[in-house]
Amino acid sequence: MAKRHPSLIPLSHDHHHGLALALRCRKHALGQLNPGDPAALEACAAEVSRFFNKNLTPHFEAEETVLFPLMAAYEECRELVAQLEREHREFHRLAARLGEPGGLRKSLFDFGDLLEQHIRSEERRLFAAFEMFVPAPDAERAGQEIKRLLEQGQAARAGAGTVTP
Repeated sequence: MAKRHPSLIPLSHDHHHGLALALRCRKHALGQLNPGDPAALEACAAEVSRFFNKNLTPHFEAEETVLFPLMAAYEECRELVAQLEREHREFHRLAARLGEPGGLRKSLFDFGDLLEQHIRSEERRLFAAFEMFVPAPDAERAGQEIKRLLEQGQAARAGAGTVTP
């Protein structure tokens, strides 16, 4: 990934882990990892559920609370922000499907596929726009708030011990 503005580094760090998970999801779904082992599919679904709750939920909150409103102020970014918000809602729907019987392969593939596309859009388009448009003082304030929300969300979820989508 490209060198990022310091305010975006915590989100980019999450993206790195998300890309690795997206690849595992698709490989499990396509039978390239542990083919024919339903327990491996279930373990991957459990990993996705944990990642969704521990990492993606606070990540989405930070984006939706800080980054998206900041970027939607720029006309050039409004459509992209709206698309990314729709994708966040789709992640919630897909995560809920992981607990349903049947169709686990498709659910894992769809989750992994969307996760990779979403991360690539944020890294290549949204973050590039942030670095181009957002003045340094606003970027610094946004970075502090993003970091605070990520730490707060992850601490709360670690303490709660919940892993339901």
